Amino acid sequence: MYAVVTSGGKQYKVEEGETLRVEKIPGEVGSAVSFDRVLMVSDGETVSIGQPVVDDALVEGHIVEQGKSGKIIVFKYKRRKRFRRKQGHRQQYTAVKIDSIKAKGMVARKKAEPEPEDKKPEAKKVVEKETAAGIETKKPPAPKATVKKKAAKKKETKKAAKPKAKKAVTKKAAAKKTTAKKPAAKKTTAKKKAADKK
Repeated sequence: MYAVVTSGGKQYKVEEGETLRVEKIPGEVGSAVSFDRVLMVSDGETVSIGQPVVDDALVEGHIVEQGKSGKIIVFKYKRRKRFRRKQGHRQQYTAVKIDSIKAKGMVARKKAEPEPEDKKPEAKKVVEKETAAGIETKKPPAPKATVKKKAAKKKETKKAAKPKAKKAVTKKAAAKKTTAKKPAAKKTTAKKKAADKK
């Protein structure tokens, strides 16, 4: 179940058990807070939207922390006018933990919890198949040790194949280098001819 509330001129989507940072609200840590301006409420199946506020809807919580956010620098500057103004600012905030969302005709549904391991059915080691002839049994999967050996053999074959690929690459690189040197030789002959003419 979630709701959309307004606080400090901003809108926030909230759920039960969530911690929310809003603009500073007066109060001490641990004191109760309620948001009565609820714009929308949903329980997962039905959604009620206010015009502008949902009737008889209330979000309750308690203050967890009063603090200041990180510093920002406000710098104003006008070129060629000798005008500079530098100012720091730390926005105050209130951290609120949401305890409950109450709305007329809506009930909060609990999320499905994972099943404990004790109650889960044990995995069968032998798989049985019913056929027209009778019941056939399959052997359990191979132990992990043999699987590791197969993986090690595959790695060895890959390592053996890699040096061959490197040799092929080096031959190609050598061929490229020789082709690159030939045009350079032509340039030197052109320079010699120019020197002879002088």
